[in-house]
Amino acid sequence: MLVFAVVRPRGLPEAVAAVPAACLAVAVGAVPPRQAWEQTRELLPVVGFLALVLVLAHLCAEEGLFEAAGAAVARWCGGRPQRLLAGVFSVAAAVTAVLSLDATVVLLTPVVFATAARAGARARPHVYATAHLANSASLLLPVSNLTNLLAFDAGGLTFTRFAAVMALPWLAAIAVEYAAFRAFFRADLAVPAASGTPGKGPDVPLFTLVVLALTLAGFAVTSLAGLEPAWAALGGVLVLGGRALLRRRTAPRELIGAASPLFCLFVLALGIVVKGVVDHGLGTGLGRLLPDGDSLPALLGVAAVAAVLANVINNLPAVLALLPLTAPGGPGPVLAVLLGVNLGPNLTYVGSLATLLWRRILHRHDVRADLGSFTRLGLVTVPATLLVSTVALWGMLHITGT
Repeated sequence: MLVFAVVRPRGLPEAVAAVPAACLAVAVGAVPPRQAWEQTRELLPVVGFLALVLVLAHLCAEEGLFEAAGAAVARWCGGRPQRLLAGVFSVAAAVTAVLSLDATVVLLTPVVFATAARAGARARPHVYATAHLANSASLLLPVSNLTNLLAFDAGGLTFTRFAAVMALPWLAAIAVEYAAFRAFFRADLAVPAASGTPGKGPDVPLFTLVVLALTLAGFAVTSLAGLEPAWAALGGVLVLGGRALLRRRTAPRELIGAASPLFCLFVLALGIVVKGVVDHGLGTGLGRLLPDGDSLPALLGVAAVAAVLANVINNLPAVLALLPLTAPGGPGPVLAVLLGVNLGPNLTYVGSLATLLWRRILHRHDVRADLGSFTRLGLVTVPATLLVSTVALWGMLHITGT
């Protein structure tokens, strides 16, 4: 399944391999039908929430929110590449946190290409930043990453509690990434911009920005009220989607496509296959590797195992395999898994599906994604971000009494 997802022969969707694989797992008895249904039922709310957030991000892009942000960054940088990198980091971190890593990879990366051209700077450092921050900056909110949504359910935290505990690890990871990028791409950033200060660019769509802010606030309110945050996401989609439909800026078929139904089906099928693998040996092996408790050495060990596993079998299967083993230990080990599966994928292309998608977007812009550069950059950033973020997590767990 993972090889098919990486290669995607003839551009076929991941579900083409995933659904038959899940059916085969049930047919041979690796996963009994009842357990397969229970696994699917547990994942359905999470996958539904993911679909709504993807539609919300698509609607924000259609309203020009990302283009306006890119134009504002280009104006602010004043032709200075170092300042442009700081602006791209800020926008990418915010987009990833609020609208998920998929929005950063799919919708923001093309905008960053245009922004670098508008500012007359080399695109490489800024485009690589979208790939890294799609993973590293997805630690803050449950909505930032599908792995977060899964951990959110397993960790037993409210939306605001999750954000409070993960705020410092999130900031620590971004700060380390920024320092590493400044050093790693110093030659590219030292080249003066080739053009003057860009023009005004498109205006910020205030209505869209207000709806997005209210939706984000709704995530916290619904969580405190004991409701699924998906209701808040649905509200934002209905407002922006209804407005776009009335103005004939979109069509129902386009909104359905934005929800990525085949990818959602892939996630459900993947859950069944991973359960079969975990129940027939992987779970026992991982149980022997994972340390017990929520001390700092234990959290570092859990994060390291999660990071390695994400680069071996991809971050989504890794989190599905590790959460049942760490959930009995409380929020600490669960969130340490999250650090590993979100930060670890910056080491290799196969660590997350978002990185694979980022490579395809680079190819569309006739830019070569160099494996050596990506790996060397990952060797610099991944160990450092894992260390400082895990220390920050350990501190926040004690400060908040979680």
